[in-house]
Amino acid sequence: MDDDERVLRRRVGDTETRWANRGWWDADADDYQAEHGAFLGEVDFRWCPEGLRESDVRLLGDVAGRRVLEVGCGAASCARWLATQGASPVAFDLSAGMLRHAARAAGTTGVRVPLVQADALALPFAEASFDIACTAFGAIPFVDDSAALMAEVHRVLRPGGRWVFSVTHPMRWVFLDDPGEGGLTAVHSYFDRSPYVEQDERGVASYVEQHRTLGDRIRELVDAGFRLLDLVEPEWPAGHRETWGQWSPLRGRLFPGTAIFVTEKPAGSYPVGAAHRSGRAGTASESG
Repeated sequence: MDDDERVLRRRVGDTETRWANRGWWDADADDYQAEHGAFLGEVDFRWCPEGLRESDVRLLGDVAGRRVLEVGCGAASCARWLATQGASPVAFDLSAGMLRHAARAAGTTGVRVPLVQADALALPFAEASFDIACTAFGAIPFVDDSAALMAEVHRVLRPGGRWVFSVTHPMRWVFLDDPGEGGLTAVHSYFDRSPYVEQDERGVASYVEQHRTLGDRIRELVDAGFRLLDLVEPEWPAGHRETWGQWSPLRGRLFPGTAIFVTEKPAGSYPVGAAHRSGRAGTASESG
């Protein structure tokens, strides 16, 4: 199998996606932290490679005294920062490798938060048990049914609770994953929801990342019962020279690399229903 057959876009089911990404993050945890740990910090909350900090933008609102769930926490630097702000955070991730780094950082920083190994599509938490849920690039791109993830977050949030998450800006899927000049030419259809897949010599997926359009994401949120408060597209800061994968000063000054969805669960709200989700948001996952 040549390199072109190992990196492709193809439909991948839920089970293959789950096993691929759990295995990938377990195996890559050490390298990921070695490469990005200094930028992320051990007790800090950065929303994206553009460097936007929660301490500056306060997208979560007042977190003091609030019970907060960090979804797909990785090494849980965001949860530890939240703890220093008076919140009561719980951090979960599917990857034992990433949680190992979270536990290690708790020891080095002295900031300890509860860590849970869990699947974002089956949260082991009671209904209405959190005031806020958040994630910076965690979980959402790595599950087959992100509409179901939105419904799970809605379930565990209390009425009036806020759900804020950052993901790769959907328009980035039009371009190659290249921080240089090669990443400035549109080569893919924005409307092709086929996942990005890396696979081994047997054709088994080893890494899967999903694509949804902005409209898909908004429909997922509305169908789950959320209200969209804001959509933040961070601009590339002047003087910021950090390159992170396909994020770079060259591309960042031309088009957005991150989308941050700021939503809330209205008081008295409830999910619209599975039938409605499958008729609209479900279409996105079936079209790849």
